[in-house]
Amino acid sequence: MRLSHHVAAGVDSPMAAAYDAVATAAGRRPLLDLARAAPAYPPAPEVVEHAASVAADARYAAQAGLPHLREAFAADLRADHGGDVTADDLVVTAGCNQAFCLVADALCGPGDAVVTPRPTYFNHTMWLRMRGVEPVVLEPDADLVPRAADAEALVGPRTRAIVLVTPGNPSGVEVPPDELAAFADLARRHDLALVLDETYRAFRATPAHALYSEPDWRDTVVTLHSFSKDLALAGYRVGALAGGEALRRQALKLLDCVAIGAPRIGQEAAWAGLTRAGAWRRERAVEVAARRDAFVTAMRERPGGFEVLVSGGFFAWVRHPSDRPTPAVVKALLTEQDVLVMAGTDFQTVDDGAMRVSVGNLSGDDLDDLLGRLRQFGA
Repeated sequence: MRLSHHVAAGVDSPMAAAYDAVATAAGRRPLLDLARAAPAYPPAPEVVEHAASVAADARYAAQAGLPHLREAFAADLRADHGGDVTADDLVVTAGCNQAFCLVADALCGPGDAVVTPRPTYFNHTMWLRMRGVEPVVLEPDADLVPRAADAEALVGPRTRAIVLVTPGNPSGVEVPPDELAAFADLARRHDLALVLDETYRAFRATPAHALYSEPDWRDTVVTLHSFSKDLALAGYRVGALAGGEALRRQALKLLDCVAIGAPRIGQEAAWAGLTRAGAWRRERAVEVAARRDAFVTAMRERPGGFEVLVSGGFFAWVRHPSDRPTPAVVKALLTEQDVLVMAGTDFQTVDDGAMRVSVGNLSGDDLDDLLGRLRQFGA
């Protein structure tokens, strides 16, 4: 058989490759898994209890999502961001990656282009390239914050969208609300979509954006969401997109061919998390922030020569001290120190010595252990 040349030319999943490599770990100590991009802790007890109570209902849900989930999530977005966002603005998806794929296909075709800053989220660029869409990489400032003023020069006749991830994956960097407003203005002036992947919004440190307060936000802004991180529901595969009617209509056409709709039990779990686990959500966000801050503080001593470049959300973007290529350093950390991280080259074509470290899963005891292993590795 002959395969699609676009798909065949695409890279294999870097995440799958990272976990395939675990078999090569030294095995002298417990594995420190700092590659996982989702919480390792279980969902709230209220969520588990509700999911178990509705597990017998295996019917299709409404294609756009369970009405009570969309109502609850719209209320959650309004409480966080203000403005005008309603249940009708939402489509529930089988995870945030599916939301991105639906939106990208609704906006773009082969030969089109999408502007997205470095370092990029690899699943975004994988999907775009496999669909024949060119990711145009925006170089950020030294602090890795992308700027709308720099993006304007990259907009051309083939450009259909600007895609931002905030807080960032892999860097953790947050795009400030005023800069997001500038990106929205840029997109509006050029008749583009501004697509915001807010998978890690629960773990941000900066104020929420106010884009839903613009009366015409639906003509420009599309936001993508995940309950995998906020509510620890990664395996339940439930996310959402918020956008205008024309965009949602196209997304629903695509969703009908892919999965009909998101799994019902995942939607019920998300609803329970939004309506019954508020205290648990706040506690987990505080916990992740504390772990991130403790990591950054401890790394000021640059153990083994490793240093934090930026941090935020669930991640820290860390530079290694070696002259070797970053993939080789990542491999050595695993085979010599039983430490699993992601190479920065999984997210960008340049090798500047950066690695993604998932600090949201790093407990106090594990942090002390990690520091010792980094010192030993760099010795």
